[in-house]
Amino acid sequence: MSNNYSPKPVDQLTFTDDGMFQAVMHDPTVCSKIIEHLLHIQVDHIDYPELEKTIAPYYTSKGIRMDVYIKDSDRIIDVEMQARSRKALGKRTRYYQSMIDIDNLMKGDDYSSLKESYILFICKNDPFKDGNDNYGLPCYTFKTVCSENAEVNLNDKTTKVVYNASAYEKEEDEWIRRFLSYDYTGKTGEDDFANYLSAMVEKIKQDEKFRSLYLSMNLHDFDIREEGKEEGFQQGVQQQAIEIAINMLKKMKYSVDEIVELTGLSLEKVLKLQQQL
Repeated sequence: MSNNYSPKPVDQLTFTDDGMFQAVMHDPTVCSKIIEHLLHIQVDHIDYPELEKTIAPYYTSKGIRMDVYIKDSDRIIDVEMQARSRKALGKRTRYYQSMIDIDNLMKGDDYSSLKESYILFICKNDPFKDGNDNYGLPCYTFKTVCSENAEVNLNDKTTKVVYNASAYEKEEDEWIRRFLSYDYTGKTGEDDFANYLSAMVEKIKQDEKFRSLYLSMNLHDFDIREEGKEEGFQQGVQQQAIEIAINMLKKMKYSVDEIVELTGLSLEKVLKLQQQL
């Protein structure tokens, strides 16, 4: 194991950090308030805030772990906090949407039974660029639009909303502007809700159950990363051995047994390489 592993200490966590964001959003009142303001919808109730829901419908497919996965009577809402810039945000939302639909449409169900869905990303920095410059909008809302006639409604009931907290000063809605300001700067100012969130964060930091869960979550993620590194290393070693075996076969100076002994490849693998040449 590498000795470079150093998760962010619990006492340094902020609202936008992994683990803390999910814990705060576990409060249904806070969760519904943020959703209603940011998505401009009314939430009748929250069946459950399921934190870090993992969806992996097939053992061969790429699973996803969502920050906060919520259902009410008519909707499914995935809320993601993105404190660091990540690549391919658009394709990420596309894949999330497909996994949400697969997770909620049982075999034999009619497509009409799919619920309305929202994917909400709260980003500290602008994820969209026009060339080298960011577009600089505080909010980006995406719906399926007909290229030939924007009045034609596909009615797929999907919406993707991305907030850019770094542009909070441009936001016209006062509640959202203060919320994004808190996300971006970490300063509460005189905003009552931001102060409430900040107090929640401090209280959660002192909770022993959360501290244990946070440590477990980071160790689990570290183990996955280390396993990935080890797997990648082994694949590199295997590929190098194959290349050496091919060169030895081409020279026709070595027996198959000698190549097996020198490269560590199986007899079956070396014979297969020989046939391919």
